[in-house]
Amino acid sequence: MTAKRKPKKNNVKLAPPVLVSRWRFYFVCGVMACMGLALVAQLAWLQVLPNTDRGADFLRKAGEDRTVRSELIPGYRGVISDRNGDPLAVSTPLVTISLDPQLITSEHKQLADLARLADMNLGELKAKLDRYRNHSYMSFATRMPPDQAARIKALKIAGLYYQTEYRRFYPSGEVSAQLLGVTDIYDQGQEALELAYNEWLTGSSGRKTVVKDEKGNVIREVGITEAASPGKNLALAIDLRLQYMAYRELKTAVTQQRAESGSIVVLDAHTNEVLALVNAPSFNPNDRTGLKPEELSEAMRNRAIVDQMEPGSTIKPFSIMAALEKGIVGKDSIVDTSPGSLYVGGKTFVDPVNYGPISVTKIITKSSQVGTTKLALRTGPTSIRDMYYRVGLGQAMGTGFPGESGGLLPQYHRWPDVTTANYAFGYGFTTSVLQLAQAYSVIANDGIRKPVSLLRVEHNPAGERVLSAELAEEMKSMLATVTNKGGTGHRAHLDHYSTAGKSGTAHLPRKGGGGYADDRYRSLFAGFAPLDDPRIVVVVVISEPKTGKYYGGEVAAPVFGRVTDAALRLLEVPPEIEPVATQVAEVRR
Repeated sequence: MTAKRKPKKNNVKLAPPVLVSRWRFYFVCGVMACMGLALVAQLAWLQVLPNTDRGADFLRKAGEDRTVRSELIPGYRGVISDRNGDPLAVSTPLVTISLDPQLITSEHKQLADLARLADMNLGELKAKLDRYRNHSYMSFATRMPPDQAARIKALKIAGLYYQTEYRRFYPSGEVSAQLLGVTDIYDQGQEALELAYNEWLTGSSGRKTVVKDEKGNVIREVGITEAASPGKNLALAIDLRLQYMAYRELKTAVTQQRAESGSIVVLDAHTNEVLALVNAPSFNPNDRTGLKPEELSEAMRNRAIVDQMEPGSTIKPFSIMAALEKGIVGKDSIVDTSPGSLYVGGKTFVDPVNYGPISVTKIITKSSQVGTTKLALRTGPTSIRDMYYRVGLGQAMGTGFPGESGGLLPQYHRWPDVTTANYAFGYGFTTSVLQLAQAYSVIANDGIRKPVSLLRVEHNPAGERVLSAELAEEMKSMLATVTNKGGTGHRAHLDHYSTAGKSGTAHLPRKGGGGYADDRYRSLFAGFAPLDDPRIVVVVVISEPKTGKYYGGEVAAPVFGRVTDAALRLLEVPPEIEPVATQVAEVRR
């Protein structure tokens, strides 16, 4: 019989129970109670007792962090106006809108209304929102008209943010574009007078404190922390009426002559203020989207101030004045131009016909190359160059216009006869259209040279006498024969006003270099009116006409006549000459 096995005893000993001391239990309970009391006290301090400084400051700061914002107050750019106060460049307020794609998603219930008011495609807007889903900022609309932005703001959509900006607007459009220039997207000047006077025109921005609701809408303005300062206004010398008229005539002439370009300058003969300065072709500064960068750069170039040119026969009065001043000849002295040509230094200078023995005045009237050359060789190059320099050629005019051309007036150590001859009738040196107008203003102003001003002047500048009044008066009478019957500029003759001036036709260099082209010309006419007391100086330049006509007397003189006649009427200058019909009626009586 098998004996039963007795179970083995478990020898594992259990640890005696740990006895926690009573004081430790009470200590833990006390700490927990104190923490609860401290929390209650802090809540009471912040909420029940808000008048305490600490509680008020905390709540105020917490509230301001959520509702109070600082906003920019843009300082608008100064207005550019003409001499009569008509605006030429103004800054108009526009609104740029951005949004938070995390608050405005592609499923937003008002998204269709938002797209409609912003003139946007709903599908494209949804796609853009999906692309920016993980961003907190997205540009929505830039430079929107304020009334359109107000309709969007009326939707009261949370997550839309509005910023007022300014955009430059030019009421005269292409008429004054190259004179005024343009600004960039930040309303800073980039070209022409906008650039030259950028610091003067630019305002300084300020800041204001506002209270906004949870949707970003301004519910209260707290105050201005920094005041904005507007830019200073700028009054130009130009008369917008003359500017429009001159541009119309120039654009018509360039189109009719199929010319590459053209420029007209109108100066006040008394003050040398620029009453009109136009170029064609031009561009619309309010909409430059259709122009490529290189096209825009070309269109913005102010040819009348920046470009250099050889003035051709319009310079002859000054080389002949050098001869008159030196006492070599008088205005009635006879110069033999037979046989109508003159060989000088390997080059033959030719007149259209053989004028034979003619007076110095008739050399001007007929623009004789032979007569001018003979006088120049007798006068000498130093005296001729000195005359040019005294009337303002070869030096900056000081208008402040960016890129202003001072021209090029070389001074040679040795003067070959052919160089002297070329100098005498407008080759071998360069000037600008505006500089040529300044030179003619010296004759119109009885020998006094005054600075040219693009800005309106309050007082007539004294100027500097560079010619005797007698010499200037002699040249006036000689130039008057050019616009009368038989003169090369007779097409510049006016029915009601006496005029004086000089035509010019300059060959242009070949585009590839290597001398002058046989089919490229520049047509010019420069003069002033009325003769006895000149009120305006006008210079007209038409470059590369392609109708078969290219002489200055054919192309530029008629434009001079129309511009001068209209300008004198707009300036209310009384007519000097009675209409022919009135004279006939008086005789019949």
